Amino acid sequence: MRPGPLGKAAAAVAAASLAASPAFAQAVGVNAAVRNKVVIVGAGTKKARPAVVRERVNLNDEVRTAAASQLQILLLDRTTFTVGANARVAVDRFVYDPARNSRSTGVSVTRGAFRFMSGRTLRSPSGPVSVRTPVATIGIRGTIFEGVVGEDAIEIAEREPAVGRKVKSKKDEASLIVLRGPGPRTQGDTRPGAVDVTVGASVVTLDRPGLALYAPRVGAPPIGPFPISAAGLQALQSLLRTTAEPGGGGGKKGNGTRDALLGAAAVGAVIGGAMLLGGKKKGESQQQQQQQDKKKDDQQSDPNKPDKP
Repeated sequence: MRPGPLGKAAAAVAAASLAASPAFAQAVGVNAAVRNKVVIVGAGTKKARPAVVRERVNLNDEVRTAAASQLQILLLDRTTFTVGANARVAVDRFVYDPARNSRSTGVSVTRGAFRFMSGRTLRSPSGPVSVRTPVATIGIRGTIFEGVVGEDAIEIAEREPAVGRKVKSKKDEASLIVLRGPGPRTQGDTRPGAVDVTVGASVVTLDRPGLALYAPRVGAPPIGPFPISAAGLQALQSLLRTTAEPGGGGGKKGNGTRDALLGAAAVGAVIGGAMLLGGKKKGESQQQQQQQDKKKDDQQSDPNKPDKP
C-alpha cells in the first residue's frame, strides 16, 4: 500500500521547509510536547533557550531537562523520542530521504531517562538507527524501548533481583535498557521488533517486551537479559511521564501539555507552516486526528495494548 496524496504532500512540505534551514542548523524534527523545565543548547550558538512546543530541533542541539520535566520530540521520519527527567540528549546523526525511503539516525544520551518509538508509517524507512549511552550502543529494529542513564539507573537496577546492591556501578556511566514492545497483542501498523545492545565485546538481544539489560560501568560485563519487575518498570515510567497525573497538581499546565500532544502526528505539516486537511471538513478532520493521536499516547503508556476499532 502506497502513501496517499495527503501523506506525500505533507512530507514534501516538511522536507522543503527543513531543506531551507541553514547548513549549520539542520532541522531534524520538532518539539511535540514540553513539560516543566526543559532547555535546548543550540549546536551553533551554545546558548540555552527554553524549549517551546512546535519549535524545530536541530542536529547536535543538546536537550537538558530538570527533575519532573520531559520533552517529546517528533523526528521528520515520524520517530518519537521522549526525553525524561534529569537528562542530557542530542540527535547527532540524522539523514532521511523520503523519496528513497531510507534513513540513518543516531542519538546520544549522556544522562537521564528516554523512550524511543519507531515511526508508524505506511512504509517503514530502512537504514541504521542507534542510541548511544556512555557504556552501551543500542541498535534498533523497529520497536519501542526505554532506558535510563546515571544515578536513576543504579537506583532502579539495585532493586532488581537479577542485579542487587553488590554490583559496582558508576553514576555517570550506568545504563538500564528495557524493551517495551510492541508484543504479539499489538495491532495496527506497529510491528514486533528488537534491540541489540552492544557493551564492550558483548552483544545482547532483547526480543521480548519486558526484557531488560543493565550495564553498570565501562569494562564490566552486562547483566541480562532479565525480566524487569513491575516496580522497576513503574519507576522508569515515572521519569518519562509526559502528562500530569490525574488530580496530581498538573492544573492548567498539565492540560496544556496533553493538548500539545494532540496533533503531534500531523506535525510534519506544521514544520512546513501548513496544516493540510485534504478536503475534509475541518472539525471532522481535527476530531479524527485527536482520536488517532490519543491512541498513540496510549500506545506509549502500554505498547502491548491492542488498538481499539
